[in-house]
Amino acid sequence: MNNQISARDVAARLGTDQEPFILDVREPDEVAAWAIPGAVNIPLGDLPARAGEIPRDEPVVVVCASGGRSSHATDALARAGWDVHNLTGGMAEWGNVYDTAEHQAGAATIVQVRRRGKGCLSYVIGSGDEAYVVDPSIDISHYLEVAADKGWRITKVFDTHLHADHLSGARALAEATGATLHLNPADTFAFDYTPLHDGDHYELPGGVAMSVAAMHTPGHTMGSTMYFVGDDAVLTGDTLFVEGVGRPDLADKAEEFAHNLYRSLQERVLTLPESTFVLPGHYSEGVPVHPHVPVGATLADLRRTLEPLQLDEDDFVTWATARAVPRPPNYVEIVKANMGRPETSLALLQSLELGPNRCSAS
Repeated sequence: MNNQISARDVAARLGTDQEPFILDVREPDEVAAWAIPGAVNIPLGDLPARAGEIPRDEPVVVVCASGGRSSHATDALARAGWDVHNLTGGMAEWGNVYDTAEHQAGAATIVQVRRRGKGCLSYVIGSGDEAYVVDPSIDISHYLEVAADKGWRITKVFDTHLHADHLSGARALAEATGATLHLNPADTFAFDYTPLHDGDHYELPGGVAMSVAAMHTPGHTMGSTMYFVGDDAVLTGDTLFVEGVGRPDLADKAEEFAHNLYRSLQERVLTLPESTFVLPGHYSEGVPVHPHVPVGATLADLRRTLEPLQLDEDDFVTWATARAVPRPPNYVEIVKANMGRPETSLALLQSLELGPNRCSAS
């Protein structure tokens, strides 16, 4: 009786007129830590008394940590007449769902690769027969698939900074494709790479330019870097999001980094044309995500909607340092792995990195 639905299918329905009612049967503390956007929490033990809160006129998807509790709930609701499906693999599977959306920047096609359960955004920028990849996640198969579908060769791989909340796939992708790996030496890495410099310029076929704002955009990390695609788009990494700005406290220098972040935003982002399309490195649970529509916004929209972009430097620093939230779980182990000095097995690290984005101050 236990009807199943994959996390990929659920992701494809969110933000559409086929969006199901998501019933999360975990305990409240589990849901508070990490949940599918819009999910309604009724713990499994409370389900008999609260079943009346579940609609009967729309499909229901039940989720728990790994599929066990939700399987029991699905069977019970199906027997009682609900149109209900169990999310196969639960939140563990949700954390590894990817989809894509595209943005055209002049002659370049930017494919936004979205890790839906983690809020991670990465990019394949292609023109002609070549492509660059920015901020790939550890499962590099998605970037190989995008490139193959588009007829692109991946020739360069970049990260925007030393990631603290998820494992980078940049080194693995460069090794798999023979691409050159480009990183900002202001962050620390214990393996070979090509150092980035502020103002570096790379060109894809058809005259598509990608230029680098490195070394002078610190704030989230010392090596925070942005990439400009022609005059149309900017990949802001964790410097600027559609719902906030990068958090400055991960290096235990919150006030110093908040000043750096303010100057990076004012001098390197807000001087861009208002029509520039901002493509960030993450999004939080409150950001609506729709199939085939990239997560991003014009700089004009962000100027109008984001409070921190309207503050002077002193007020910005006060605002940013007051918004410290719990650090990403196991971030020390993840940072060490991304530096090239892992102290934990890859399999364990991949389980430790599951969870929401915690890199934004919003």
